[in-house]
Amino acid sequence: MNLFNLVWIELLHRKGRLVSGLTAIVLGISVIAAIRSVTVFSERAVAVNLDNLGANIMVLPQGATTDDYYTADIDAPTFPEDYVERIVSSNLQGVDNLSPKLTRRIKVGKDNFVLTGILPANEVASKPLWQTVGLMGAEVKASCAPSNSKNQSLGYKDERLQRKTIDSLGVSDCYIGFIAAQKLSVSEGSDLTIENKKFKVAKVLPETGTVDDGRIFAHLHTVQELLDIDHQLSAIEIMGCCNAISDGLLSKMRNILPDTRITTIGQIVSTQIQTNNMMNKLSFIFLIIILLVGGISIGNYMWANVNERRKEIGTYRMIGFSQSRIYTMLLMKAVILGLIGGVLGYVIGTLAGMILGPQLAGISVQPIFTLFFVCVLLSVIISVAGSLIPAHQASRIEPYSTMQEI
Repeated sequence: MNLFNLVWIELLHRKGRLVSGLTAIVLGISVIAAIRSVTVFSERAVAVNLDNLGANIMVLPQGATTDDYYTADIDAPTFPEDYVERIVSSNLQGVDNLSPKLTRRIKVGKDNFVLTGILPANEVASKPLWQTVGLMGAEVKASCAPSNSKNQSLGYKDERLQRKTIDSLGVSDCYIGFIAAQKLSVSEGSDLTIENKKFKVAKVLPETGTVDDGRIFAHLHTVQELLDIDHQLSAIEIMGCCNAISDGLLSKMRNILPDTRITTIGQIVSTQIQTNNMMNKLSFIFLIIILLVGGISIGNYMWANVNERRKEIGTYRMIGFSQSRIYTMLLMKAVILGLIGGVLGYVIGTLAGMILGPQLAGISVQPIFTLFFVCVLLSVIISVAGSLIPAHQASRIEPYSTMQEI
């Protein structure tokens, strides 16, 4: 009789021990599969929403600072508009949307305001409050994060957290910030004269608590013509995938536009990267704990099994089984338990994640088929690792010692 048949008969003969051993493995692997499934889809959902916070990269003229851009310094330098095409034609991965802007300080009536030119098809209504007033058009597809349809499938259906462009801004229309509208005493549909050109106020933006509250937004090409700054930009705001930024996206962009200053909007990027790292570390900590607990559980089971079978093992030794054969037999048993436990653990853990994910985390969890092989491999490793010492002890059992116990 070969070792495999011997091990299989022993497993079937001791069904109680088989159930207890499998239970220890299956529980551990089920927890790993469930946590990993939920974590993976949580990371994806978090990545989508963090990437959708808004522009996180800014391209400025070489001599400009972010202060120049936000205060709209009248003497702030500019750069050619065709820099946008350079970035687009480079096919850089992780550049999800570019918003070219020309910003200048102007005077309307007795007050100073900031006029910002934007391109409707490129400007992303990433601010949640902007989108509540209907500034939404087509969806913007993400290059290295899940798309909006994927975002929705993950359980996040909030329109305010989706990338949508502003399509409704005409060449003679303008959007006006909340504070600017109050100062100018204008409302939606009102006429507003800027630099001797009449604009129609298409939208009064809700109060955001940012510099946008005091700004007037108009079509980029209209603003360029109005200010006699043709084909020039003050900045390009970019929505970049946070993973791509951490992988060196900025240095690649600097190679394409060496005469510009490219910087990140630090608070958004740091939040994106830190949150993703925290999710990964949390998943890793759970994995280590479960591996340790699973290994100890299997070790206890195998140790109890060896003590129970001391006379049986001694008998095997008396009929000619070598120490290596005893050792191999017990490890083969551990491998079989690991294989069965890995399969069952993956199935149970995946089902648990699919059921609990929407209820507890608010996300939709789908089976991760590559996780199947990971679960089986981990199950076998845990089972074998927990069996090494008990198997070694069993292989050292001498026939005469067991005969004395009879």
